[in-house]
Amino acid sequence: MRSDKDNLLLYAVTDRRLLNGRTLREAVKQSLDGGVTFVQLREKDLDYQSFLSEAKDIKELCREYNVPFVINDNVDIAAEVDADGVHVGQSDMEAGKVRERLGPDKIIGVSAQTVEQAVTAEKHGADYLGVGAVFPTGSKDDAEDVSYETLKAICEAVSIPVIAIGGITADNVHKLKGSGICGVAVISAIYAQEDIKEAASLLKAETEKTVR
Repeated sequence: MRSDKDNLLLYAVTDRRLLNGRTLREAVKQSLDGGVTFVQLREKDLDYQSFLSEAKDIKELCREYNVPFVINDNVDIAAEVDADGVHVGQSDMEAGKVRERLGPDKIIGVSAQTVEQAVTAEKHGADYLGVGAVFPTGSKDDAEDVSYETLKAICEAVSIPVIAIGGITADNVHKLKGSGICGVAVISAIYAQEDIKEAASLLKAETEKTVR
């Protein structure tokens, strides 16, 4: 499955610490029912076999909804479960190397904080960029802040789609209007909410207004 601007509109990143008694599958299913258009499985603390088993399960679920499914950072897991792709940070494997490993048809996303990083990622074959943190966030300890001006400059410097990430909610997403993004990536704005389906639906509606 390829990635395009439309399916990057509402990009959900999982975090099992927010599940509040729900299984990851339940939470992801509710988010898909709410209109999530892209899912990234992010597991920092699981052992390989548990991560693999989770990845197979969530991949199957995303297939049912025809939504792209990528793995955060772990190229080995992405290859083993035949995920749609992988998302890597600046300190992870460089996009060109990931492309060599996964092949020409997989989706490769790269995190960027500067115009230089963004241009380099595009040159190395990234399909989309995740840029942030655009607002303060508790999900990533090392998230650097990216100003609206930098976000806009990145969108203007590359021809691949750009999604904003970091502290985005249904209440503040409108502040990104006019930046050139095609969507947003969120964790807690969906998965930390009591009603995941409703939260996803509301955020999707607000994001559509923002990127229009």
